[in-house]
Amino acid sequence: MTKPELGLQQSAHDFIFEHGGLTQKHSQNITQTFLDDLKDARNESNKQRAGEMHRIASIPTVIVERWMREGFDLWKASGPEIVRKLHAEDLGLLMATEKRI
Repeated sequence: MTKPELGLQQSAHDFIFEHGGLTQKHSQNITQTFLDDLKDARNESNKQRAGEMHRIASIPTVIVERWMREGFDLWKASGPEIVRKLHAEDLGLLMATEKRI
């Protein structure tokens, strides 16, 4: 479940009828508040010791679902694989740490 105070809203599914066909549109509103929270987390990450559990990134549902359709299984990927994928798609702003993973 997402936290509204972070500015990440639940994803929405819309169905569009046009040109005799049906298209499903899946979207999610990512607010500046959510992105600012991640930026603050990145900035603070070097000031804290990382334990066994460390927040690496916050990846919106719509991106995770797209990756799954493309064959990238986030749940089976390693931390470094996820980080490489984020940077390869210019999604580094979703990173929550500056630490090397």
